[in-house]
Amino acid sequence: MSLLISVLITFVVIILVLYLVNILPIDGRAKQIVRVVVIIIGVLSLLRYLAVF
Repeated sequence: MSLLISVLITFVVIILVLYLVNILPIDGRAKQIVRVVVIIIGVLSLLRYLAVF
């Protein structure tokens, strides 16, 4: 149960950060780079919770 809650919280934080990046007043190229970095960090943290790393 704790694992499920951790994964859900991580998923919600990733979605929230992506939303906040979307409303930042920066150009499209920088916004795309930040989105990719956030997604990579999110996937790595989800894999850590699932004990892959």
